[in-house]
Amino acid sequence: MRARLVRIGNSRGVRLPKPLINEAGLTEDVELQVQEGKIIISRVHSVRERWAQEAKALSTRGEDRLLDEPTATRFDAKEWNW
Repeated sequence: MRARLVRIGNSRGVRLPKPLINEAGLTEDVELQVQEGKIIISRVHSVRERWAQEAKALSTRGEDRLLDEPTATRFDAKEWNW
């Protein structure tokens, strides 16, 4: 699909057709990147969007262990009862 750059103040912009915006899942805020002479517009991902999938992948690979040994606390010694 071709589009024309239009003047917007001192900048230029591209009008994106609504079906294209909907298909890409774009909202008001987008991420912009330049890669090898291309401008890439993508949707903004929430911070925790893929945490569940990544946690499952870590577990599958056996990489979900603690990095440090557990440290006993005063609560463990005096207050915790089974």
